Amino acid sequence: MQRKAAKAANAVRRVLPGIAMLTALATVGLTGCTSGSGGGAVNDAKAGGNPAPAPAGKYRSLPSPCKAPESKRLKAMLPAPDPLTEETLDKLYAGTADTSYDGDRHVGCRWTATTPAETRLLYVGFERVVSYDRATASDDDRARQVYVRRLTDAKLPFPGPTTSPSTGTSPTPGTTASPSASPSASASTGAGASPSASASTGPRSPGASPGSATPTPTPELGSRVLEDLGDEAFIEDKLSAAGATAAQARSVRIVFRTSNVLVTVEYSVQPSPAGAVPPSTETQDRARQLAQALAERFSE
Repeated sequence: MQRKAAKAANAVRRVLPGIAMLTALATVGLTGCTSGSGGGAVNDAKAGGNPAPAPAGKYRSLPSPCKAPESKRLKAMLPAPDPLTEETLDKLYAGTADTSYDGDRHVGCRWTATTPAETRLLYVGFERVVSYDRATASDDDRARQVYVRRLTDAKLPFPGPTTSPSTGTSPTPGTTASPSASPSASASTGAGASPSASASTGPRSPGASPGSATPTPTPELGSRVLEDLGDEAFIEDKLSAAGATAAQARSVRIVFRTSNVLVTVEYSVQPSPAGAVPPSTETQDRARQLAQALAERFSE
């Protein structure tokens, strides 16, 4: 019995090395196949993986809005009454910064200048837009979405009209065109006069006598999309309703985008004399010149 057990043990010893060899060869073969197809597996993972995130926006911080406009330009847009002390003038043109809890995301500054003839207000604001998921949208994409929302709020079409308005008078948003002259008025002008000649061409200047000719009104440029400012821009021109004792105030707002930053310029003129109307061309020109200067500063 002991001899049979010994023979069985010897047989097992002879079989085990062969099994071990076969197992090793099988392992090597499997490893080789895995290694041969490994490159394809890695490539497939890369091809079907998440795309690389979009680069961050061009701007990582914002300048001080109170120091952004040049002093000479501020004095032209905001004339101060005389006399004022040097200290008072410095305070006026230093502006008042908006309260901000994140100076790298949203900042603004305001100025107010009041004279016996008028009151002028100016606002400059900077907003840096950041995408929290740059795998789906870049900072610039998010900034453009914010810009389009503001363009829509201003009730302007996209891309909108060009920056070359006609020289003729066009109604300001919220106003209606002047009605044609009544038959009785045209009859009083004589048979040879055209009906349009009897219609008033604009508001009579203060102090003008009833028999004096009315001045030619300045053109109303209106609100529109701008094509020569930043990456994209629009201008909004609003004229308050005329009152019996209050003059009409004109407010011009310009919004433009440069990369991932949105810039807002708001300029308002409120004359003191009743019946006075701030000219559209002059008010828009001053606001656009400041906006252009800010755009050039960001491009430096």
